[in-house]
Amino acid sequence: MPARHFDRGRVRAVRRAAEVAQTDVATAVGVADSTVAGWETGLATPDPEKLPALAKALRRELDDLFPRTGLPDLTDLRCDAGYYQYETAKLIGTKSAGPVAGAERGERRLKDKYVPALAAAYGVSEEELRRAEDRSIAKAQGGKAESEATGTAPVTGGPPGTLAERITLILERSYPGGQGPPTDEEIADAINSHAGARVVSAAGVLDLRTGAVETAAPVVLEGLAAFLGVSPMYFQPDDAVARQVYEGLQLLSASRKGAVGRVKGRGMGPQGLPTNVMEFVNDLVTELEEREPNDSE
Repeated sequence: MPARHFDRGRVRAVRRAAEVAQTDVATAVGVADSTVAGWETGLATPDPEKLPALAKALRRELDDLFPRTGLPDLTDLRCDAGYYQYETAKLIGTKSAGPVAGAERGERRLKDKYVPALAAAYGVSEEELRRAEDRSIAKAQGGKAESEATGTAPVTGGPPGTLAERITLILERSYPGGQGPPTDEEIADAINSHAGARVVSAAGVLDLRTGAVETAAPVVLEGLAAFLGVSPMYFQPDDAVARQVYEGLQLLSASRKGAVGRVKGRGMGPQGLPTNVMEFVNDLVTELEEREPNDSE
């Protein structure tokens, strides 16, 4: 999508010119003071969903402060309205954000019954929403065509390689639909509590989640694993481990759809999973069964 341009220097200059304190900006946007400081120093970049509130806090128009090249797709409209994807479930009255997520990926169109409420929430007409949907579909088809032409897999496929990708994958699998993932501050508090000391800030968690920082101290990763309910091995910088866990998560997805039950040991052959990975996946199955089922419609 044509992402909006974030210029940390301009944000800082505008804030100072408007004589707005970082603390006031943080309160208005709903983040920690250190997060705003991180945005202005270049240590992190705000989520696109935060940009509308940030522009309002700095008393500037969104298009003026954060310009975008090109016309918006569905994801752009949602971000411009300040909603995270998981929040759209409540907007359209479903148990999960599946319908919106599928439309944003260009996999299927929104049902007519969802369009009025979503357009109203986004502050656009139904026609504008449908045109943005067309762009999402066109983008998806273009990416598929490029993948087929080059003989390469889409960048979103396969096991997660970076720490940020691993964190994102487990958050998506563990917090489906309208439940919503924990905030960076909540994650940081849990990690610090597990460590018995302040070892990471909310801004630090954001850096890990977005890839601004590619690694973390073992104590941070251990606390993160404990909070997310996964084995610490999941965050080990080992491609073999990542592939094993990814295969396990694929089985987990099938389990949640009723395709398989508990993951059973299959040895260590080419398609086998080691015992610790099986235990990891089965623990996730148990945990997710205690949560609200994922309803894609």
